[in-house]
Amino acid sequence: MTSFWQVVNQTITEATGQPFAGTPRGSAGGGCIHDNQVLGDGQRQYFVKVNHAAALDMFIAEAQGLQALGATPTLKIPQVIGWGEADGKAFLVLEYLPLQRRGNWYRMGQALAQLHRQCVGQRYGWERDNYIGATPQKNDWHDHWAEFFCTRRLGYQFQLAQRRGGRFPQVAELLERVQALLSGIPVEPVLVHGDLWSGNAAFTTAGDPVTFDPAVYYGHREVDIAMSELFGGFPADFYQGYQSTWPLDTGYAQRKVIYNLYHILNHFNLFGGSYYDQALAMMDQIRRLPFHDS
Repeated sequence: MTSFWQVVNQTITEATGQPFAGTPRGSAGGGCIHDNQVLGDGQRQYFVKVNHAAALDMFIAEAQGLQALGATPTLKIPQVIGWGEADGKAFLVLEYLPLQRRGNWYRMGQALAQLHRQCVGQRYGWERDNYIGATPQKNDWHDHWAEFFCTRRLGYQFQLAQRRGGRFPQVAELLERVQALLSGIPVEPVLVHGDLWSGNAAFTTAGDPVTFDPAVYYGHREVDIAMSELFGGFPADFYQGYQSTWPLDTGYAQRKVIYNLYHILNHFNLFGGSYYDQALAMMDQIRRLPFHDS
């Protein structure tokens, strides 16, 4: 056993108040950024994310996001055990939850709506910057949603894209239109998951809806619903469950392209390739969007 895993074991021991001397049981899979391991001692198991030491801030931000989501008993959120670094590597220890992809998606939708309704803030943003995937996510507090989304979401991603050679046309004009489109709607700042795609949602073997890997902030609840429609989407029952608890406002079907442009730009900045053409198509679609009265 390396000293790295000794430090992880000591972190678990101190956090739980019970001696723990686990060994890695093999990769848990499911991650494209970190090495995910299951650590067990024959009686207890924990989920451990591992990366180079420079990733420690990512783990701290993730832990704080999970703790914020878990403060409201709506969705099941993995409990944070602890984090740290040793031997040039950083780690995050979480409760181990055996997960499955099949479950009651209607209940998942209801639980997300309840989370949004119960976690209401005063401004848009978050207490600290965090990460969307491996990309820094800027969360400076703002009083106006349209300004926050244009500057801290789309504007920042366009800046990153320019640095990597992505030449998007008429960005300033597009952001002006987005500002106008979003300024005309009432937006209550609620705690959002921020990275809610199908890879970050599942069910326990007991059937509880679970979410993880968040990029939390206080924003428009529609950003979570919009992203859930990307990359294959969630089953129809999920949207029916959400609507049964807190119906979406008029114009969501048009606004979701604005909110999802953020994630497509982020994927372009991370991976390049066809995401450039997809972002261009979404920008053209936004330019044609109608205005909706509140």
